[in-house]
Amino acid sequence: MSITRIVRKVFEARQRELEKHQNGGETLQRAVLSRLVAEAQDTEYGRSHAFVSMKGYEDFVKHIPVNTYEELKESIDRMRHGETDILWPGRVRWYAKSSGTTNDKSKFIPVSREGLKRMHYQGGFDAVAMYLRNNPKSKIFDGRALILGGSHAPNYNLKDSLVGDLSAILIENINPLANLVRVPKKQTALIGDFEIKRDKIAREAMNKNVTNISGVPSWMLSVLTRMMEITGKTHLEEVWPNIEMFFHGGVAFTPYRKQYEQLITSPNMHYMETYNASEGFFGLQDNPTDKSMLLMLDYDVFYEFIPMDGGDPVPLWAVETGKNYAMVISTCCGLWRYEIGDTIQFTSTNPYKFIITGRTKHFINAFGEELIVDNAEKGLAYACEQTGAEVSEYTAAPVFMDANAKCRHQWIIEFAKRPADLQQFAELLDKRLQEINSDYEAKRYKNITLQPLEIIEARPNLFNDWLKQRGKLGGQHKVPRLSNSRETIEQLLGLNER
Repeated sequence: MSITRIVRKVFEARQRELEKHQNGGETLQRAVLSRLVAEAQDTEYGRSHAFVSMKGYEDFVKHIPVNTYEELKESIDRMRHGETDILWPGRVRWYAKSSGTTNDKSKFIPVSREGLKRMHYQGGFDAVAMYLRNNPKSKIFDGRALILGGSHAPNYNLKDSLVGDLSAILIENINPLANLVRVPKKQTALIGDFEIKRDKIAREAMNKNVTNISGVPSWMLSVLTRMMEITGKTHLEEVWPNIEMFFHGGVAFTPYRKQYEQLITSPNMHYMETYNASEGFFGLQDNPTDKSMLLMLDYDVFYEFIPMDGGDPVPLWAVETGKNYAMVISTCCGLWRYEIGDTIQFTSTNPYKFIITGRTKHFINAFGEELIVDNAEKGLAYACEQTGAEVSEYTAAPVFMDANAKCRHQWIIEFAKRPADLQQFAELLDKRLQEINSDYEAKRYKNITLQPLEIIEARPNLFNDWLKQRGKLGGQHKVPRLSNSRETIEQLLGLNER
């Protein structure tokens, strides 16, 4: 008998609970807020912000300001040095080093025991619950899970306190029973050097019966490509005949989808996007035919949303579909009204479903064009579809004024499969961006403000070399897709010439 058929019963109660997301969003969220405030009322932050007297959301907004990392940084650093009851009860021993930066310095996001259990591991459990609900014939537990992770290091040399990629924290704390069904072994999973780790993972996993994989699409593709080189196979199902699922997140899947579909040709292969950030687990793609994700409302995350076109933060029950919002969270890790830096757009409010549209700092608005990552992904997907090209990595930034007083957007693109005509690709991308972004279209009108965009083809492995140069190869690190600043693109251009 299939092991999966037996294990399914473990998930049935949660599958029924998730139905409350359909029309009980406000009730679930008000309960989360009440629980968070009650638990943290005796912390230093709780006492200084009158948590004990709070009666509901209106009081919460009145007493607590919206925070960025800068406002909480001093408190987090004290926690990292071992102080207790600062932002969250007790001592927090784990800190996720975020690939996002503030003033060119890494952010260290506290990860409490409650955060591990009530957000991150609950999210992983729910991902499987949803997958099993959608795929009654699945045999996912009849084989192994390949889970990619980063690495960690001592935190200020304090005993039992570590800092590192969120994925490494999750692997370090995972239930020991899970190690019986996952690969690679823990020692390999936590190696710091990604190039060494990639080879070891490929060799450890290639002779196992792997049925599902989890990780960031770019790094997972690198591992799978290495395994194909070692085995001499063309398609992944030749190595793993029972592969059926990829739980992915961290970066948009669109640029990588075609490469995965070429690598894995099995009709039994499925994909699910997850929104699991250093700060918490927020969303899951509950319907494989719908690209939007279900917002997870009963974890220990209370959500607010700042309209990107201006205005005060609003709670979940006041959001509108089709509007761009910056996400603000309060969590059981001690982040209070914390602006995470991601922007989302709701596609539905019953249930609450959304798409990630970009980052509050990852956009180009040098000339009023307001180009966001979601626009870029759609434009590239169209140009690839029309030309048969495949994009591995990219970044773009404005050229404010060249020697001829011309302004434009400059893109560096690393192709997995280059288009026959790079100029045609650029024209198709530019055309699609104008179709989906009226501000960009207005600035491109008759080439008056913006000239046609420019594409520079990157040499192979340019983006990996850039990450490696900064000690960020592997894990959850990623290249900024869009930027108003030319700092990143100039560094890449310099490397591209070598």
